[in-house]
Amino acid sequence: MADVDTLIAKYQGKIKHQLGQAAGQPEAEAAKVTYSREYQAFRKQFMPANLNIYEQLCQISGQILKLKLKPEKEKEYQEAASIAHLNITPAGAYSFAILSSILTIFLLGSLAFFITGGLFFTFFFFLCGVLIIAPLQRIPMFIASQFRMRASNQMVQCIFYVVTYMRHTSNLELAVDFASERLMPPLSLDLKKVLWNVETGEFDTVKESLDNYLEGWRKWNFEFIESFHLVESSLYEGDEPRRLESLDKALDVILTGTYEKMLRYTHALQSPITMLNMLGVILPILGLVILPLVVSFLEAVKWYHIAVLYDVLLPIGIYYLGKTILANRPTGYGQTDIGKDPQFEKYKKISVRIGKKEVLVSPFFVAMSIGTLLVFIGILPLLIHAANPDIPDDIIPSYGFRFLEYRDVRDANNIVIGKNGPFGIGATLLSLFFTLGLGLGLGMYFKFRSENLIKIREETKRIENEFASSLFQLGNRLGDGLPAEIAFDRVSAAMQGTVSGDFFQLVSMNITKLGMGVEEAIFDPRHGALAAYPSAVIESSMKVLVESVRKGPKIAAQALVNVSRYIKEIHTVNERLQDLLAEIISSMKSQISFLTPAISGIVIGITSMITAIIGNLDTLLPRIGGAEAAGQGATALAGLFKGGIPTYWFQIVVGIYVVELIYILTVLVNGIENGSDKLNERYLLGVNLIRSTAIYCAIAFVITVLFNLIAGVIMSNLIAGL
Repeated sequence: MADVDTLIAKYQGKIKHQLGQAAGQPEAEAAKVTYSREYQAFRKQFMPANLNIYEQLCQISGQILKLKLKPEKEKEYQEAASIAHLNITPAGAYSFAILSSILTIFLLGSLAFFITGGLFFTFFFFLCGVLIIAPLQRIPMFIASQFRMRASNQMVQCIFYVVTYMRHTSNLELAVDFASERLMPPLSLDLKKVLWNVETGEFDTVKESLDNYLEGWRKWNFEFIESFHLVESSLYEGDEPRRLESLDKALDVILTGTYEKMLRYTHALQSPITMLNMLGVILPILGLVILPLVVSFLEAVKWYHIAVLYDVLLPIGIYYLGKTILANRPTGYGQTDIGKDPQFEKYKKISVRIGKKEVLVSPFFVAMSIGTLLVFIGILPLLIHAANPDIPDDIIPSYGFRFLEYRDVRDANNIVIGKNGPFGIGATLLSLFFTLGLGLGLGMYFKFRSENLIKIREETKRIENEFASSLFQLGNRLGDGLPAEIAFDRVSAAMQGTVSGDFFQLVSMNITKLGMGVEEAIFDPRHGALAAYPSAVIESSMKVLVESVRKGPKIAAQALVNVSRYIKEIHTVNERLQDLLAEIISSMKSQISFLTPAISGIVIGITSMITAIIGNLDTLLPRIGGAEAAGQGATALAGLFKGGIPTYWFQIVVGIYVVELIYILTVLVNGIENGSDKLNERYLLGVNLIRSTAIYCAIAFVITVLFNLIAGVIMSNLIAGL
């Protein structure tokens, strides 16, 4: 018995030494050290810098305000922090919201009062301070929701990888590791943490660690838990057909659950989307039409008051409502963001050829240069007036068109106290360059940064769509007893002219011409076929092939046939999900692509015409009537019309609002349709910002010139007849 104890102690010491525990060091302490090192590496790799700043602010706030939360509230915060891997306390997060509100009300409100001397911005910051309490309190929940959405978008793929691996190797730990290596964060890091918890001694087995992790998803995605439990149950099946049936059932459960949850989500989505369209898009844009008339009668209303409403409050409200809608999105079938892969870093830059040399230019530099130039053209009216306030102003005198047109501002005694402007059509048209610079600058940055990567991924998606049938053919060739080296050549010849055929041909050429083995021909970092086709699905399929072919061609053939069937099933469910969502988001896509920029552009033209007409009333109304009394009445009527908002500033306010609205709606549409797909989001932002901003500026330019020509003809004829 003593020999057995000695043997156990010997191997325990060896295991502890391999896990990093020094001799004589307490086990708990060693586990803590190892776990801390791995966990910090995990956080450093994944956590964004802004979240680290948020954590520090919460820690500082928690030291200043020591609040005690209700147990149920504290549990909610702890759950969110655990999901999002935030290093915060519930009291610290709550204190941060309270302190931010207090600072906004008292510090910014007081500062605004002393600088402006008015109550508008004081009241604005007071209102902001009151309204931001609830959103700031829910920041951990929103971050956790983002993590959940990104993770849940990968759950179908996760079960696919685990099931695919366990069909030929019934080992849960290796299957989880296989999935973690092929998934993107955050789910890949969650699975790695499951393995780390075993390595550091927090749990004795992978099953215990996995079950503990799955409990966090019970409220959000029960199908994911049920699928993994079916995978775990397959380990205890002694009969091979029953084991494979349990694995097949695991993938079927999450696919069926995904479709049913998305079906319920689309039914519940109609009302929030309609409300978002009406309150955030339709009503504010229609409200722009009457604003010029309102401010013409209310002298106290300035352009920056409208800017606060349209460029600050409304976008924040729309964004908050949109994020609330996205927070309820269920599991989807996500796409891989290959932009995070270091080997594709060069595709984020613009390639310029100088002779035979290729120079990579940063998209930020190009977009910033073009955007700054256009914005500079947009602010030329302000610079010209500042340099020479008395510059000649007429463009087409017969129509009353002026370039700048700064109008006198008078006090109650009719004494000129300043200038207001520019109202001129020339300044209005130049102001469009400001909006164009903002929209094109942002759009070009996003587009240049993502268009090369999206082309690569679209090409990869093409091969994934036809890869199922290719794998089926490859499996059949292996089932006929052909070696893998010959099977690749046969399938590439049969599928010549297709993307899959090119992939298999590249593998075959590496084998025959470079003398590589099958594994090297596929996975070699420089010449391997996967280097040209970066797909986690293809990589995992080939990994299954390489590992299963060692057990014989018959097992490899069966493994590939099953992988082919899995890919087909996932693709079918994904297409059904896209069909469900297409009708829901079609109206939002039309808002982005045409309606919002078109309506806003027309509003600018109408506003320019109304402002021009009202501006001529000061000289026109006193001439109506002929009699002195009538003239005095007309003068009094003209006095009702104040200076109003210069069309130049009005267009800039509306232009910024259009750019913000396009940005927010694009993020929302992509989130609803594709889940957390940052690469596609960046590409859509680039396309939509460039196209929609150009449409807005073009329509605003044409309508402004046309309506002012009509107004000029009418006013000149009216004046000539008096």
